[in-house]
Amino acid sequence: MTETTGYAGSGLVHVKNPYLDSMEEDVLYHLDLGTKTHNLPAMFGDIKFVCVGGSPNRMRAFAQFMHKELGLAGDGEDLADICAGTDRYAMYRAGPVLSISHGMGIPSISIMLHELIKLLHHAKCRDVTIIRIGTSGGLGIEAGSVVITDMAVDSSFKPRFEQVVLDDVVVRSTELDTDLTEELLACSKEIPDFPTLIGHTMCTYDFYEAAVVCVTLLDRLEGDQIRVPREVLGEYQQRPQRLVAAFIRKRLGMKRKALLSTH
Repeated sequence: MTETTGYAGSGLVHVKNPYLDSMEEDVLYHLDLGTKTHNLPAMFGDIKFVCVGGSPNRMRAFAQFMHKELGLAGDGEDLADICAGTDRYAMYRAGPVLSISHGMGIPSISIMLHELIKLLHHAKCRDVTIIRIGTSGGLGIEAGSVVITDMAVDSSFKPRFEQVVLDDVVVRSTELDTDLTEELLACSKEIPDFPTLIGHTMCTYDFYEAAVVCVTLLDRLEGDQIRVPREVLGEYQQRPQRLVAAFIRKRLGMKRKALLSTH
């Protein structure tokens, strides 16, 4: 069964699956959530931003970072893992921001996205922005540069993602939201201490929803070994988070900080 996701006229996250509404219960198994066991609209109905990334620890750190950036009460050190009942994914919340790990590889990220989008649908979320935050290699790009993806290309350099659904080959475009890409680039002007650019991302049999913001760890034209110190890598990995934090603050109408935190 294939599903197509989009926004209804009201801005609600809508999954075009005619069977969802007739189900007695929808168990989001890998998130340890369900429509009968949890009040999803109460828990997630006001979520406006979903940020995903591979590492559970990194996404916990991002949720703590957003907790501080949004000026929420407390220090954010005791944020609870909403998916603590499973060891598949980790999910944290900081105000209107949901931070979720997706693991590595297409099966892992696809399962997470499948259940995440149904979660947003069941929670009756409106006008949600989804952004992937991560790291990558670069081609002809200085290490530490933050790249906002405009499209993902496959190993044949084509902007497509192929799936076999009920014996049919389904081809989907991998072009991302142009307006969101440009909005993120505009936000980068507020963070002048690292280069930010728009570019393509090559991924072998992978697929992304909404925006993608990655920092390059090396220029693969110069070799395939990361040679910068660990503390520099740690600072590199914070750069996409800082950009996305600036974007979220701007979307929420919050004043720009004079100096963005780097930890």
